[in-house]
Amino acid sequence: MNLVRTSLLNGIAVLIKMLTLLGLNKVLAVYVGPAGYAAIGQFQNALQVITVFTGGAISNGVVKYTAEYHDRLDRQIRLWRTASFCAILGSLIVAVIVAIYNKELGVLFLKSDELGGVFIWFASGVVFFSLNILLLAILNGKKAIILYVVANISGSVFAFFVTFYLAVSYGLFGALVSLAIYQSISFFVTLFLCLRTDWFKISYLFGWPDLGVARKLFSFFMMAVVSAACVPTAQILVRNHIGVTYGWEVAGYWEAMWRLSAAYLMLVTTTLGVYYLPKLSELITAREVKHEVMQGYKFIFPVALLAGAAMYLLRDLVVAVLFSADFYPVRMFFAGQIVGDGLKIFSWILAYVMLSQAMVKLFITTEIIFCGSLYVLTLLFSRWWGVEAVTWAYAFNYALYCVVMYACVYRRLDGHFDAKSGIAG
Repeated sequence: MNLVRTSLLNGIAVLIKMLTLLGLNKVLAVYVGPAGYAAIGQFQNALQVITVFTGGAISNGVVKYTAEYHDRLDRQIRLWRTASFCAILGSLIVAVIVAIYNKELGVLFLKSDELGGVFIWFASGVVFFSLNILLLAILNGKKAIILYVVANISGSVFAFFVTFYLAVSYGLFGALVSLAIYQSISFFVTLFLCLRTDWFKISYLFGWPDLGVARKLFSFFMMAVVSAACVPTAQILVRNHIGVTYGWEVAGYWEAMWRLSAAYLMLVTTTLGVYYLPKLSELITAREVKHEVMQGYKFIFPVALLAGAAMYLLRDLVVAVLFSADFYPVRMFFAGQIVGDGLKIFSWILAYVMLSQAMVKLFITTEIIFCGSLYVLTLLFSRWWGVEAVTWAYAFNYALYCVVMYACVYRRLDGHFDAKSGIAG
């Protein structure tokens, strides 16, 4: 597997997913409006927080160790059984809690206990939701790129039709239900694809967990818990600040910009997850890692810059085609968001090194600091320069993150690998 081939194959899935997301943007813009967009963003952030306790938190660990144990099927099976046990147990616990407190969650995240029913829908399928994430992680770690691409395409197409039908038929509630259930149903497609391989059997997912493996996965659980707590929380705080200070329609404009950003960067961000994480996990010297990082800056970073430039130049057309006339004010967020996106990708190339090498303390520390600083900078920038400066706060935050990633990850790689090998403390 090489970077160019993986990017091209992954690009097929990303193109289809991007088209479905952009199509959904149009559907949601028409049927739920700017204020509904803000509610959808809140619900997605809520799911990010909740699913970290269902087994989704260890998916990066499954990718890393599946790739690292590429020549040891017995160790992979122990890994998968342990991960599956954790996912099922965590999902059952979460399902019960979410079902009991669905109205309270509706008030907390959606400002309405009448929308609490969407959490019941999520709880009913959360086990399959978690197992789907696990199977996708296994395919990624095994570098079964074609199957991984097919699974993602199936999920994207299914999500589009389900969301389209439910949003058109039931408005905001239907759109939220679709977000709650589509990955759970996608599990059956992903399982079918895995069973078609000669290296996977469904029995590999069931058995007593390995405590040694569980300890390794726990490091990734801790990183994911912090990330899942901090990132969505920061977004919720920023969205609430915009909504309370400038109105919830403006918060909807910001949410629309955030979703556009995620859509056009999808090729880059998924390539980092699909190629970089398993690849970096296999490497055993600092020189190999640095070479792979440079490859990322030669290939991945320019793609992000070109995509951002195209989005900015075509911003009027993008807003007109993908949204409705009500969303025209989204234009004010483009410049800062696109600069921030470029800085994000620049820093993430190094951040994936931190993740692949399980630099747990550094990851947790930087995640807490920079999620907190995003909110603080948003308050300051918006107070000084108005709501248009919210995305410039995001850009400035990632500029600082770039500096920290270079100083704490890239410059210290030699010492990290020496410590792993026992050469240095």
